[in-house]
Amino acid sequence: MKTNLTYKFLMLLSGLALLGSCDEFLEEDLRDQITPDAFFTNDLEAELAVNGVYRLYHDNNLYRQRGLDNYYTSMADIQAASRNVNGAIHNYLVQEQTADGNGTWIQLYRVINNTTEFIANLEGNENIGQDAADQAIGELLFLRALAYYHLTNLWGDVPFYTEPLPVLERSVLGRHPKAEIRSAMKADLATAFNLLPSSYSGSDLGRATKWAAATLKAKYHLFDEEWALAKAECDIVIDGGAHRLLDDYAAVFDQSDPANQYNDEHIFVIDFEADLGGPLNTTRTDDYNPRIRDEPANRNNDTIVDGVSGSKVQIFQGLLRDINEDMTGFGWSVPLPEFALRENWQDGDLRYDATIVTEYLGWKLSFPYFRKNWNLDQENSLRSNHPENYIVFRLADVYLMAAEAENELNGPGGAYNYVNAVRARAFEPDQPWSGMSQTEFREAMYEERKFELSAEGHRRMDLIRWGILLDRVQSVQHRAWNNPAANIQPYHVLLPIPFNQIELNPALLESDQTNNGYR
Repeated sequence: MKTNLTYKFLMLLSGLALLGSCDEFLEEDLRDQITPDAFFTNDLEAELAVNGVYRLYHDNNLYRQRGLDNYYTSMADIQAASRNVNGAIHNYLVQEQTADGNGTWIQLYRVINNTTEFIANLEGNENIGQDAADQAIGELLFLRALAYYHLTNLWGDVPFYTEPLPVLERSVLGRHPKAEIRSAMKADLATAFNLLPSSYSGSDLGRATKWAAATLKAKYHLFDEEWALAKAECDIVIDGGAHRLLDDYAAVFDQSDPANQYNDEHIFVIDFEADLGGPLNTTRTDDYNPRIRDEPANRNNDTIVDGVSGSKVQIFQGLLRDINEDMTGFGWSVPLPEFALRENWQDGDLRYDATIVTEYLGWKLSFPYFRKNWNLDQENSLRSNHPENYIVFRLADVYLMAAEAENELNGPGGAYNYVNAVRARAFEPDQPWSGMSQTEFREAMYEERKFELSAEGHRRMDLIRWGILLDRVQSVQHRAWNNPAANIQPYHVLLPIPFNQIELNPALLESDQTNNGYR
């Protein structure tokens, strides 16, 4: 059932101060607003504070709109916009003050500020029951580790702290080595795993479990090429039994019923809900929904259907409305031409039809779209007021990470079972892998993750960690209004530290005067 976790965000009686409207994270001094001795006086206050941190992830700069998607799904070899928009992102024209992620940076540090302050309030607080404190601390450790995961992915070395700091101390923090940050987060996630429950039910669905902590820890290890540790975490999740691969690939993404959006493959999602206002709903779906002004193909041509004459768009939209659907989106995220072609997928791959749509209701479309991420329902999923959850981690990704790690450790012999478990539902008849060398398996995984996990926020970081981002961006076919191949440079694997942050804190340049190569 649909969680009431988002509804609880409206009850943030004791946590409203953490959601101030300050523009820069360095200006936010929670120590002036909350005192460790007085803030948490009972279990409910602790829960509401944790709920407030979940709410921070609903921001447009993170999961609600295209904040993180700009840097995780765009700028790669799978998707871009259906017209000439978001050009600084798609064309690798990022520079200081231009698409440098300042809003994302600010919001992630809000998460860090609040989780750090709240953990300090919880530790040793005799007003809070031990079970409630353990769960709250576990959730906060996970949510903070997720923030540092994004920060180190996007900017590399960044300011780092895990103890409450006054604003003056935060305002002069330099960049800490990524390796140091990630090492600390792996330790925190190990602690979180021991504190968090295995599952939730009812109104608590959507909270972080121990399996979410293990999956994020596996991600950290995989990105750091710590293959044995990555595989160990993946095996913990796979063997834990709380999650399973669904039999039907399309069902993984079926969120057509707002009251039943969770399934056994989802490990961690950002839960959105329509009609509650503000950031509790999502507008991300609009990026994947078509614009009726673009569709169908040759939309202004006249035609006759069942004796009714008119323009194609009039008749097509009438058919949509007959089933309570419409195309009211933005089209900011559509498949690139090569990815949209069936012939570029392996013969018999059932994921194609669940992922790509090139015609609808028997009408050819002007553009391909991601079926797995669109929702045309005009009753439950209206423009700018969508309920679809953002699937952050799911079990198929864990299986593929385990396969990759095992191959790097020992070759493909023991890795086949993992990847073939994912491919078993993708093909009819089954087409398991076998007989590969280690290199062949590694390179085949480049494509397998693309087809299994497209438009889910993994692709660009995969290309970066494999060292093939530039090659893929320069070799894939883009549309006429985008030309990233002419602009992409080796330093584009990271973003520049946002210019607004450097103005506030010149110490951010002390360890790297080039600002990740952008100066």
